[in-house]
Amino acid sequence: MSAGWWVLIGIVGLLALVAVYDVVQRRHAVLRNWPLVGHLRFVLEAFGPELRQYIVTNNDEERPFNRNQRRWIYATSKGENNLFAFGSDAVFERSPGYLIVSPAGFPAPPPPGGDSDDWPIACAKVVGAPRGRPGAFRPASVVNVSGMSFGALSGRAVESLNEGAALAGCLHNTGEGGISPYHLRGGELVLQLGTGWFGARDASGHLSIERLLETIDGHPVRAIELKLSQGAKPGIGGMLPGAKVTPEIAAIRGVEPGMDCLSPSINPDFNNPDRMLDVVERIAEATGLPVGIKSAVGMVGFWEELAVLMESGARGVDFITIDGGEGGTGAGPLAFVDHVALPYRLAHARAYSAFAERGVQHKVTWVGSGRLGLPEQSLMAFALGADMVNVGREAMMAVGCIQAQRCHTGRCPTGVATQSRWLQRGLDPTLKSVRLAGYVVGLRKEITRLARTTGCTHPSQVTLNHIEVLEGDMATSAVGHYDVRPEWAVPPPF
Repeated sequence: MSAGWWVLIGIVGLLALVAVYDVVQRRHAVLRNWPLVGHLRFVLEAFGPELRQYIVTNNDEERPFNRNQRRWIYATSKGENNLFAFGSDAVFERSPGYLIVSPAGFPAPPPPGGDSDDWPIACAKVVGAPRGRPGAFRPASVVNVSGMSFGALSGRAVESLNEGAALAGCLHNTGEGGISPYHLRGGELVLQLGTGWFGARDASGHLSIERLLETIDGHPVRAIELKLSQGAKPGIGGMLPGAKVTPEIAAIRGVEPGMDCLSPSINPDFNNPDRMLDVVERIAEATGLPVGIKSAVGMVGFWEELAVLMESGARGVDFITIDGGEGGTGAGPLAFVDHVALPYRLAHARAYSAFAERGVQHKVTWVGSGRLGLPEQSLMAFALGADMVNVGREAMMAVGCIQAQRCHTGRCPTGVATQSRWLQRGLDPTLKSVRLAGYVVGLRKEITRLARTTGCTHPSQVTLNHIEVLEGDMATSAVGHYDVRPEWAVPPPF
C-alpha cells in the first residue's frame, strides 16, 4: 500500500481509540453519549469569547469593553483615524445610566497650539503638599498607568508600558509585585505595596523599612501606594500561580520560585485606620515621599473613621485611589467580580462625601480607577472630584491586548499577560511603547476637548452640573455640584 493509505489508516485508528476512550470514560456525559462529535462542544466553548467578539455581538454589546470602545482605543494608540461615521448607534431611550455631557453655549477656546498639539494637562493639585512631604510634586499628566505587576504581566508588556509612560510624560504604577528591570525604562513610578509587602518585606512577610529603602534607592519613584483592596475582587487578596513565579519574579518579590505567591486578604501590619496611618507616616518619614492608599469601597464606616483621624492634621494619607467594582483583574471568583464592591461612580461619591462632611477632602489628591480609560468616563470621574485617573486594561489594549480573557491561564495570545517566552516574542516594546503613549496623549486630548465643550479650560473645573445621566425613556437627572477646590489646587496654565 502507498504511504497515503497508511496515513489514512493511522488517522482512522487514532479516531477509533479516541471514540473507545470517550465511551468508557465517566467524566463527561456528552462524550459518552456522543463519542468524537462531543469534542466539538469543548472546541466551541474554548473559542467562545473569540466567536462572540468577531461574529456574534453588535458594536456596543460585548463586555467589559465593546467593539466600538476597543476600536477607539486601538485607533487612538496607533495614531489612526479614530472618528465614527453616520452618527451615534446608541439607543438613548433604553440606556439608563448613559452619560450626557452638557455643552456650553460658548465653549472654551482651545489652547494656543490648537487641536493638533499634545495638551499636557498637569494635575490640578500638588501631591503631598498639604502635609508638607519633602517629595511633594505636581504630576505632569492627569492620565496615568494603573497598577499591573510584573508577573501578572509579561516583562515585555511592563517594558512597553514604562517606555510609553516616559514618552507620554505620565506616571506608571508598578502594581504590587515590586520594581523589576522592566519598570526602569525611563518612566516615573508609583511604587505599589500590597498586603504581601513585595519589594519591602522581611523574611516573615512584614514591612521592612530597610528593604523598602533598598528598593527605591536610585529608582524614579515619586510616590508610594498602599493597596488595601482591588475593586474587582476585594476581600480575598490575590494569587500569582506558581507556574508564573519564575526565578526572576521570585527574586524581585522575595518569595520561593515555582510556588503560589499569595497576597493575603488582610495586611499583617495593620487592621484599622488608626494603625494604618501610623504605617503611612512611618513610610513617609523614612522616604520623604507622598504616601497614599488604593481601595475598593463598600461600608462607609472605614472612610468616616479615616476622615475623622485626618481632621487634626497630625497624620494622613496624601492621595486616595478609588477602585470601582468594575475594575479589572487577571482572575477572580465570579461572585466577587460581579457582586462585591460599589461601581466607581457610587464608590467615589461615598468616600469623597465622608471626607467632604469634615472639610478634609482637599487635603487629599483623589485618583479614579475602574474602566475610566474612555473620555466620557474620565470626565465623569473629574466631575465627581477626581484629580487624576488611572488606566489599566485600556493601557493593556494599547500595547496589544485583544480582550481574549485568557489572563489567568498563562496563555495570553498576544504575550501581554503571560510568562511564556514563546508567546512574548510577538510583543515588540519599541513599537508598543509608542502606542501606549499615543493612547495616553489621545485620551488626555479628548478629555480636554470635552471639558472645553462644557466651557471649562481644565478637566478639574468640570462639575456634576456639566453632566446629566439618562434614566430611561429619555428622562435625565442632573447630579448637582458639591466640590469647590482650594486656591492651592488651581489648574496650572498651559
